[in-house]
Amino acid sequence: MARFDFAAGDAPENITVNPDGSLTLSMLGASANKPPKLMRITSSGHRTTLADGHQGDQITGNTRGSDGTVYYNVQSEDASRAGVWKLPPHGHPQRLAALPADGLPNGLAIDPADRTLYAADSLKGTVWAVPVSGGPATAWLTGPTLAPDPDASLKLGANGLRFHNGAVWVTNFNQGTLLRIPVTAHGAPGRVHTVTGDLTDADDFSFLNDCSDIVFAAQNDPTDRITVVHPNGTTQTVLTAHDGLASPTATAVRAKQLYVTNAGLNPPHEAKLQRGTINLDALTARTRHH
Repeated sequence: MARFDFAAGDAPENITVNPDGSLTLSMLGASANKPPKLMRITSSGHRTTLADGHQGDQITGNTRGSDGTVYYNVQSEDASRAGVWKLPPHGHPQRLAALPADGLPNGLAIDPADRTLYAADSLKGTVWAVPVSGGPATAWLTGPTLAPDPDASLKLGANGLRFHNGAVWVTNFNQGTLLRIPVTAHGAPGRVHTVTGDLTDADDFSFLNDCSDIVFAAQNDPTDRITVVHPNGTTQTVLTAHDGLASPTATAVRAKQLYVTNAGLNPPHEAKLQRGTINLDALTARTRHH
């Protein structure tokens, strides 16, 4: 387990596991009125700041291209900074595409061909598509299934996002749903399929592996839960606040290891990264049973 200093702005929001076993973490910053940052943690625990943000902004979703380029979302009220950014290997951060300054870009994923980035906008109820080669962001999909609940106290719609098995998968925080949206041969969105509607406060998520549709979903405050979603939509809780969860924001899987980022948004602000071993036999048995 790695612990972070919430008061310094190090509230982990998103995570990517890199091929060398290191982790890329987005640190919110704004939750403690500090600048956000993008951080790399090696398997030995060494920490390096990859990119710093501006006071008042947030760095949210991050992902990695096959060439080692790190992509990340910046939420900012400054239109010159809001958008999808990239950090090439041995290079400097630069904005790849602008996004609306009144939106909240959240989950971020890249397709296997390294052609398109997909970003979930929690306030706009939109999935944006951004060409990796450059060019403006376009609204790939919008609609009621991605929208926030106008009656919710915290209005957040499309939140976590992953590209998996030819589809864009998205959670909706207010609606508690996990959605699967096939990508057609022309790159357009197919029919939206609701995998489950049993994920209250759904944040980001990950898959057991590239071939499996078993999902590990983080359910943020106040639910504070990690839930496994099976391909048939059934769910099982595997971690709760009793296991130390503190505003879980995202998960990542490498081999049999499950990583969970905890933003620690509530006192005593236990911002941390948890790691545990996945019981593959139990998951397989559950899938067979259902």
